[in-house]
Amino acid sequence: SDLRQMLATKSVENIQFLPFLTTDANNLSWLGYGCLKGDGTVITVNAIGAALQTLYILVYLYYSPAKRPVLLQVLLLLAVVVTGYGYFTVLVDTGTRLAHLGLFCSIFTITMYLSPLADLAKVVRSKSTRCLSFPLTVTTLVASSSWTLYGLQLHDLYITVPNVPGIVTSLVRFWLFQRYRPEQDKPY
Repeated sequence: SDLRQMLATKSVENIQFLPFLTTDANNLSWLGYGCLKGDGTVITVNAIGAALQTLYILVYLYYSPAKRPVLLQVLLLLAVVVTGYGYFTVLVDTGTRLAHLGLFCSIFTITMYLSPLADLAKVVRSKSTRCLSFPLTVTTLVASSSWTLYGLQLHDLYITVPNVPGIVTSLVRFWLFQRYRPEQDKPY
């Protein structure tokens, strides 16, 4: 919906850039994990995700009036990716590389799933779910549940564990949607 809004309004007004960037970094990290592990599912899903997030970043950059801060953030992401690639290929021995990368990806994913907690506190204070996206909540629940089940099937804790917070935060958001129905919203 953010991409659609940017294309329709030819503006990035009220659209945050950081989620595009962090999701792209997350997809690229998991893509590396999938390549190292030789897991076609992880590779395919994260290659598509990274391509889409990169497209979002390019569209955001195109419509952004302040291109310099956006470019600096993209360059910072590229520097982190290159540094991470160097670390995992040069400094970490082959035997522990998958475990180190899996742990990094897990921590990054958990951080992404827990980052909306500030919004949840805002919802409780304002008694309004206006700042939450219902479609994103549904998508997060489906994606995190799917990855949890996939990780359980493979007995891969690096895939299973970081997706559990996605399930939990989605269920909390559903409860908030139930508790503070949109029709109860008061104008600001």
